Amino acid sequence: MKKPIFLFVSLLMLATTGWANEAATDKPSFSTSQKAILTAQVVAIDHETREITLRGPEGNTATFTVSEEAQNLDQVSPGDIVLTEYVQTMSIEVLANDGSEPGAGEMMIEARAEEGATPGLTAIDAQVVSATVEEINLEENTFKLRGPSGEIKEYAARDPENLKRAEVGDIVVITFTEAVAITVEKTE
Repeated sequence: MKKPIFLFVSLLMLATTGWANEAATDKPSFSTSQKAILTAQVVAIDHETREITLRGPEGNTATFTVSEEAQNLDQVSPGDIVLTEYVQTMSIEVLANDGSEPGAGEMMIEARAEEGATPGLTAIDAQVVSATVEEINLEENTFKLRGPSGEIKEYAARDPENLKRAEVGDIVVITFTEAVAITVEKTE
């Protein structure tokens, strides 16, 4: 599954291209991420009905039907380990406006293991929304943003110092990314 990893790294590089330039302007920015790794053992599998039962590390079980999109299910056997990694990131960046208007976009990438390979999936969903700073009120610790639809909303700043580093007309870019990778590890 080298192709999904390449796609993920490419997306990550595209998403971080502006970060180095943004840091030099001393505009506010924030990012956070969380990661979860889940493992489960295949307890039972019916290849005809595609029904599979998994047992988690604490002994809890779940049974569900695997979609037809999942390839190579015939290679999965009781005892195999299903490993799922989930990463969620969010970044907020304030950039000097280069004449851009607020906008929104989404990019989804999905790759499955090739036929005959051990089952696996990598999927990434990135959503980007930008808004224009319409007003900054240092006394009230608030700011107003005009979003892609033209609607203006007021927000309270968590860190008042960030308001001093931003200007009316700046662009605020919010990027939300979710990535999941599912692999099956064969057991002896």
